[in-house]
Amino acid sequence: MKMKKILALAAAAAMMLSLAACGSNGGSAADNGQSSAEGETSGDDVLIMATNAAFPPYEYVENNEVVGIDAEIAQAIAEDLGMTLQIDDMDFDSIIPAITTGKADIGVAGMTVTEERLQNVSFSDSYATGVQVIIVPEDSDITSPDDLANDKMIGVQQGTTGHIYCADTPENGGFGEEHVAAFPNGASAVEALKTGKVDCVVIDNEPAKAFVEQNEGLKILDTEFVVEDYAIAIAKDNEELLEKVNASLAKLKEDGTLQQIIDKYITAE
Repeated sequence: MKMKKILALAAAAAMMLSLAACGSNGGSAADNGQSSAEGETSGDDVLIMATNAAFPPYEYVENNEVVGIDAEIAQAIAEDLGMTLQIDDMDFDSIIPAITTGKADIGVAGMTVTEERLQNVSFSDSYATGVQVIIVPEDSDITSPDDLANDKMIGVQQGTTGHIYCADTPENGGFGEEHVAAFPNGASAVEALKTGKVDCVVIDNEPAKAFVEQNEGLKILDTEFVVEDYAIAIAKDNEELLEKVNASLAKLKEDGTLQQIIDKYITAE
């Protein structure tokens, strides 16, 4: 009986050690298939990326794996740092809290630098330029951003800069919170547009093209709404990681890897 108790305790201890090796920073980040087998890396060897995988071509799910421009850029950074990338897919609004609480190391999600976000996190150098555009039905009477001021209901992805810009007061160039309907992701906003719950959707140009291609009867206005730069969010107190990420981005820009990744998903028209 004593020997059985010893064996049981040994088995329990082994299980606890195995569970402890499943993630870093105390989080339970989802493995996107790019991290190594359980127990092969310590917390310091894993770079956890928080994202919202509903923003093609920057991040989306394919064959149960998060792929896209941001996923490949983060993978290249992780490799340069000698780390294993782990991707945690979550609501866009949860990305910055995940970073500030230590559940994620970086936030890469087509995220723009804003004054509000800078109060909570730091940002890397820019790695891509995004353009906010307007999706409307083909028979819409909306022909430019100016038409959105005429009591139109605007669909946006919650927490994005499109949401921030549109919900701002008219004095600051927005249309007011009462004229904005926020959805958890771009696909939900587009579905609301198709069913007439909103009059238009404001979103980044590349996801917009994907949504219009997938949904008959929609179009993108020729007029740009906002032009912005995307960067990687990092905890304010993690200056060492910020410096390393910027150094990696500089290498990827210099050797052409960054542009190759973008060109793989966005073809010149």
